[in-house]
Amino acid sequence: MTSESATELMGVLNVTPDSFSDGGSCEASTPEQRTQRALEAAAAMIAAGATIIDVGGESTRPGATRVPQEEECARVLPVVEVLVAQGIRVSVDTMYAATAAACLDAKGPGEVIINDVSGGLADAEMLPVAASRQARFILSHWRGHSVTMNDLAIYDDTAAEVLAELTQMRDRAVAAGIAPECIILDPGLGFAKDGNDNWAILKRLDDFQQLGHDLLIGVSRKRFLGALFDQDAPVTDRDLPTAVISALCAERGVWGVRVHNVAASRTAMDVVESWRAGGKVMR
Repeated sequence: MTSESATELMGVLNVTPDSFSDGGSCEASTPEQRTQRALEAAAAMIAAGATIIDVGGESTRPGATRVPQEEECARVLPVVEVLVAQGIRVSVDTMYAATAAACLDAKGPGEVIINDVSGGLADAEMLPVAASRQARFILSHWRGHSVTMNDLAIYDDTAAEVLAELTQMRDRAVAAGIAPECIILDPGLGFAKDGNDNWAILKRLDDFQQLGHDLLIGVSRKRFLGALFDQDAPVTDRDLPTAVISALCAERGVWGVRVHNVAASRTAMDVVESWRAGGKVMR
């Protein structure tokens, strides 16, 4: 199944000191300076072609420990409020319902989408919050928190099992009152999955699209892409395979991709759109 609509390009904005690929890039001596650095990074991603900014205040890298909700919200809310006021679409990467609710209250023309990597399983109030606000909700496949998820990567048929579990999570969200058209599915690449598991899911991407929801793919700079290179290669070397996957997703009509290097994926996706159009796509 393919679509002629343009694939959304989600730029990753980690307002954290410890994310695996860019943690600390927005750190500063005061909260105000941290917010300003994050806003500058967001502006650069928008200029490079991002259509959504994904703001996160808690690392979900393998082995990461939880950040208290109040601290997470203090990191992301000031950034979200400014971006929404500027009319920018924002996705908030959070497993805390209170953080999601605070960000959904931001005033302005920009849309707020909730991006919960636990699919509503980490906080019992998350699905009711999304349902009551009629918010778009990115629902990811999830088996457990970062400290244990590597131990949970046990499958006989990865794609089939992830598809079945994600379908059950989708049904749970609908039963909680989230409209099916508000749900964006994410197979959760890298979360309780090893490298071969990730490739197995990508090979059967069409099966996930057949569920009938928008689909988000997030592979940016993940460890299984690093396995394509020398083990000592810098994490930024993973931007090229990320961009290739972004292009392949765009070619298949995937709703969105989540990336760190916006410019690289923008170029790759523009190639796809220009190919389809039979001429250069002007932005």
